[in-house]
Amino acid sequence: MKGRLHTDGGARGNPGPAGIGVVLADGEGRVIADIARGIGSTTNNIAEYEALIAGLELALEHGVTELEVFVDSELVAHQVRGEWKIKKEHLRGPAVRARSLMGRFGSASIQEVRRDKNADADKLANQGMNQSELDLELDRERDTPSLFD
Repeated sequence: MKGRLHTDGGARGNPGPAGIGVVLADGEGRVIADIARGIGSTTNNIAEYEALIAGLELALEHGVTELEVFVDSELVAHQVRGEWKIKKEHLRGPAVRARSLMGRFGSASIQEVRRDKNADADKLANQGMNQSELDLELDRERDTPSLFD
C-alpha cells in the first residue's frame, strides 16, 4: 500500500512548549489518520524528529509499504538521508530511530517542502504546542504553593 506522510514539529521559545503534527494519506491523497500531540518542553529540532518518528510508526501500523515523507525541516531531511553530519549529540538517537523505521518499508523517501506545502501538519503541530502550553501552565500552578497550604 502506498502512502504519503506529512510531519511537522515545533517549539515556542526553542526550547519551549512543543508539539507535533502528522498527516498520513493513502496513494490517492485520502487522509488515513492524523496526530496533533503536545510533547512537553523541548527544541524545534527534537519536535521535528518526534513528529517524523510518530508518523513513520503510524504508517507502519496502517500497513503502508511504500512511503513518501514530506517535512519542512531542511535539517531533518538532510540528516535522515545521510547527507549532513549530525553535529548535535542529542539529535543522533532520533535520527538513527527515524532511519531505522524508514528501513522497515519496502521503499521510503524523505524530502523537504516549503511550509505552505505542509500546512495541515503545521496546523496540527500548533494544536500540539497549544496543548503543551496548557499542560506546562497547569504543572506550574500545581507546583506553586497556595495561601491555604
